[in-house]
Amino acid sequence: MNRHFEPVRLGSIELFCKAADLGGFTAAAEVLGVTPGAVSRSVGRLEARLGMRLFARTTRQVRLTEDGRVYFEQCRQALAQIEEAERALAGHQTTPSGVLRLSVPTTYGHYRVLPLLPEFTARHPQVKVEVHIANRNVDLIEEGYDLAIRRGPPPDSRLVARTLEEATLGLFAAPAYLRQRGMPGELADLKHHDCIPFVLPSTGRTVPWLFRNQGAEVELMVDGQARFHEDVLGCVNHARAGGGICQMYHFIARAAVAQGELVEVLRAFGGRSQPFAMLYPQNRHLSAKVRAFVDFLIETLRRDILRQAAS
Repeated sequence: MNRHFEPVRLGSIELFCKAADLGGFTAAAEVLGVTPGAVSRSVGRLEARLGMRLFARTTRQVRLTEDGRVYFEQCRQALAQIEEAERALAGHQTTPSGVLRLSVPTTYGHYRVLPLLPEFTARHPQVKVEVHIANRNVDLIEEGYDLAIRRGPPPDSRLVARTLEEATLGLFAAPAYLRQRGMPGELADLKHHDCIPFVLPSTGRTVPWLFRNQGAEVELMVDGQARFHEDVLGCVNHARAGGGICQMYHFIARAAVAQGELVEVLRAFGGRSQPFAMLYPQNRHLSAKVRAFVDFLIETLRRDILRQAAS
């Protein structure tokens, strides 16, 4: 005899999938903002409707049964298709609107992105922008970000990268420091200077300085009386105050050089750069607000970079 099934309730399936994915009712409840009892009752109703046990329960844990694993895989694929369909519909919007969640690193955020935001919001008044400024690699999919800007290759194979620019590096110091300690002429001279290293938060290691010497790429580990963690702008401001020599991107140093606060040194050993890219999940139909921001940022950055190169 065929079992008569009630209409599928997606809420119960979503609760079941989250419990299966996280390995427990309590973990699922914390993520979804409900009680563990609500998750347990919902899964119980689903099991009663299907006539099978989806989880094997003990006093310490719950785990999927064989039937539960099969059902979980099918449900996960179905929910992914529903999510993709919703994104496709959102991508057909003609007027950008809604909340755009963006994650940017401190340097690129303050010096490249934030100065352009007023122009973007003026063009698209129905879009509200939430900017998360931090140097950690956020999980776009799990944390609900639309876009992220990061240095280097994508940390996740599920992400698509659109290159924004190759940001060139240089060495900079304050005029007062150079008057006191002298101008370095060779890379070897750096060992006699106070270099200002930055410690990468993800590894706890000092970031090497990058140079080009007679066509060869060179990396140097440097040290000094002060080193900085978390925010590389600490290195920049320490150099401006006369604390030593700092390696930084030209787009950061440009204004301080123009104002006479910093001087570029060892330019003959420059030429190295690092890529910055805009990241978003692959297989995701971009909504109108995301497409508008991607197009805007690429257009305006290239315009400003060309203008700065010509000046």
